[in-house]
Amino acid sequence: MEAHITGCAAAVQDYLEYTRIVGDDDGGRLFTPEEYEEYKRKVLPGRLRNRLYVSCGVPGGMDCKLIGPETPCFCTHRYKQHQTDFEELPPTRPLSLPCLVRGCRCTSYFYVHLNGSQPLRCRCKHSAQDHSEATGHPCRKCSTCSGFCSPFLCGCGQPSYAHQTLIETKEERLARGRPVGQDVPYAAMGGLTGFSSLAEGYMRLDNSGIAGVPPSSSLELCGSESSWDHVFVKTYGTESQNAELNSLPRQLSGLKMREEEDMAYFERRYQERLKMEKEAKQKTLSARCKSPSSIHRK
Repeated sequence: MEAHITGCAAAVQDYLEYTRIVGDDDGGRLFTPEEYEEYKRKVLPGRLRNRLYVSCGVPGGMDCKLIGPETPCFCTHRYKQHQTDFEELPPTRPLSLPCLVRGCRCTSYFYVHLNGSQPLRCRCKHSAQDHSEATGHPCRKCSTCSGFCSPFLCGCGQPSYAHQTLIETKEERLARGRPVGQDVPYAAMGGLTGFSSLAEGYMRLDNSGIAGVPPSSSLELCGSESSWDHVFVKTYGTESQNAELNSLPRQLSGLKMREEEDMAYFERRYQERLKMEKEAKQKTLSARCKSPSSIHRK
C-alpha cells in the first residue's frame, strides 16, 4: 500500500513538472515519452538561454508587479498564452510578446492593475474589458476616449497610467541591478525568481522591491537551526550553490530537492505551532482548575 502511494505521488510530481515545462504546446494531447524528450531537447536550450523577464513599474523606480505564467494581460489572456519562447531574440526594442489565442488582436503582453479582483475603470468610466485589446486600447462604448487611462493609485503611490510593462533579457535586467534567480526550464516564468516575487513591490524582499534584501541578522532562527534553513535563503541560495546547477538534469533535481525541503520546513513549523497551542491550552485548563472559584463550585 505504501509503495502504491509513493508511486502515485511520484506520478503526480512528474505530471506537474511536465505541465510546467510543456504548457499548452502539446495541444491538449500528452506527449509520448519519446516526444517529450525530443521537445525538451529542442526547446529547453533556447528557453534557458533566452528567458525574458517581465515586470510592471514606473520607469526608474521599483518593479511594482512581477509577471508570472498566470498573470492576466489587458486582453484577459494569461501571460503563458503569449509567445514567450524564442530560438533567437529579435534585435528590435521594445520586445513584443503577441497573444497566441486565435482571434485575439493583442500584439504584445500588457499588464493592467487590478482593484482587488476587479478590473480598473478608465477615465471615461468604462472598465478595461470595455476597451479593445488592440494597440492603444480604444474604448468600445464611447467615442470620446482615445485609449485606456486609469487614475488608480498603485501601492507605490503612482497612478496606473504612469506604469509601463517592461520586457527585458537577463543581461538587461542585470544591468538595472535586478535579481534574475537561477535558470529554469519551465515555460513563461516571466519575472518570477523566488517566493517574494509574488508580493507587491513595496513589500518585496529582493532588489526589485522597495524593501530590498533583508539583513542576514533577520534571517537567524532560534535553536540549533542555522540561517541557511530560512526559506528566503534557500530560495535564492548562494553563487556557489547556483553555479553547481550547470546542466539540465542537475537543475531539475535541484529544484525538486528545494521543493521537498520547503515542504518539510513548513510542515515542521506547522507541527511546532500545534504543539505550542496544545501546551497553551493545557496551561489554561490547569490554571482554571486551581482557581478558588473552581474549588468553591466543587
